[in-house]
Amino acid sequence: MTLTSLLPSLRSSIPDPFVIDRWPEWTHPTTTDVVVSGVSLLRLVELCDTPCVHIAAAVVPGTHGRPSDIEQSSVIVARVVEAPRGGALVLDADITRIQAHTAEARLIGRASTRHSAPFALGDGTPLTLPADVAVGDLIAIPCRGAVCRRQLRSERVS
Repeated sequence: MTLTSLLPSLRSSIPDPFVIDRWPEWTHPTTTDVVVSGVSLLRLVELCDTPCVHIAAAVVPGTHGRPSDIEQSSVIVARVVEAPRGGALVLDADITRIQAHTAEARLIGRASTRHSAPFALGDGTPLTLPADVAVGDLIAIPCRGAVCRRQLRSERVS
């Protein structure tokens, strides 16, 4: 249990903590964005639309962020296209073919002061996000290995 999960109003002044071993090198969250190796994920969405991918060196586990010389890691950003009641979410990306660390998923683009709630993707993959997630919100999810944008294509997206 973290301070921002107990007092979600703090999210407007400090970012939620994250597990550094799950994210690519030089990742640091802000209250509304995640910056990976100097690249703002919000700016990446402006340039590439969603879903989009940023690839960088993976972090060697247990080293507090030391970049790996051989492994890669990715972050995908997907947009919520459906948020029906009952905790199900539909993204504009299909993450079933990649090794996504959904426990580390985070809302970007705005700071939510709502308590976290469990959600599930269409295939049942669980993730925890602020309870006020809505259609149009952006979700950043770190992934193991190098992910190509074509791996994220779903039938819903033309």
